Amino acid sequence: MIKPWLLYLLLSGGLFTALLLSLSIGALPIPPDQIWKIFCEKLGCDTGNGIHLQQAAILWSVRFPRTVLGLLVGASLGVAGAAIQGIFRNPLAEPGLIGISAGASLMAVLIIGLELTLFAGLSNLLGYYLLGIGAFCGAALSAFVVYHMSKSDGRPDVGTMLLAGIAINALAGSLTGLITYMADDQQLRNITFWMLGSLGGATWQTVSALLPFVLFPLLLLPRLGKSLNTFALGEMQSDHLGIDVNRIKTQVVILATMAVGASVAVSGIIGFVGLLVPHMVRLMAGVDNRTLVPASALLGALTLTLADLLCRTVIAPMELPIGVITSLLGTPVFLYILMKEKKKHSL
Repeated sequence: MIKPWLLYLLLSGGLFTALLLSLSIGALPIPPDQIWKIFCEKLGCDTGNGIHLQQAAILWSVRFPRTVLGLLVGASLGVAGAAIQGIFRNPLAEPGLIGISAGASLMAVLIIGLELTLFAGLSNLLGYYLLGIGAFCGAALSAFVVYHMSKSDGRPDVGTMLLAGIAINALAGSLTGLITYMADDQQLRNITFWMLGSLGGATWQTVSALLPFVLFPLLLLPRLGKSLNTFALGEMQSDHLGIDVNRIKTQVVILATMAVGASVAVSGIIGFVGLLVPHMVRLMAGVDNRTLVPASALLGALTLTLADLLCRTVIAPMELPIGVITSLLGTPVFLYILMKEKKKHSL
């Protein structure tokens, strides 16, 4: 197993490299020294040499906000996935399991399909932000329903929460399919592209709208690592150790909903990151949530940055939806974890 300090060092170095590659590679290559000059120029420093205006415009208006958005979304999905797996005590769990992603996608598809009729007034009022706000509200509503359905004698039951999440996923999936069936060609294209996920619409406005919602989960979920470790012993044992089990469950569900709901609202559905990333960290550093949760944020940011770089360059000038890349990477890992868990329980 890798020592925590070494893991953080390796992930930070990998993240910096991925950031540099994402900013450099594209239809118009930008050398690293030119990137440095552009940043210095933006900070008001005199570099002594002129900068290429076209490169500066592309870097600052297109690539940099897209890269920052990828970092935030990847970190949010990674940290939420690790925390959800902690309270479920199951490496196959992910935020989508309790209906967060399904609720967000249903509301987004509803807005795309009925924007000119049911949501016409809100569309005029909110404009660009309508889809994002709607998706976030859908995620929050789903999490709220699942959480309250799982409560028994005032205590949320993880098993009931899982079953309620499956039911919400099925219901949301059916309604999403119905709306998609009734959509016209343009709406169908928008729905399909959104359901597959993309960072193509990234702007500084998008980043600033996302940041407040993901900042709290990224700061607070790693602080729950010690408490999540006790969940591995069982909820009763955690209670005996002085851990307020209900409070930890509530905090994890609320913070994970904030992180995933806000991420889905700006980037669409990006699958498997919340499942794949914590498992990879677990293989490298073990099961200690004090390391697992913050390291999952770093690896999530690294994974999504590289996935976005791949999806916008592999068939350039066209662009693949980022959800396709993450699903292609995540499905074999999911099957591997499934077979590993099956062997473990058969012993």
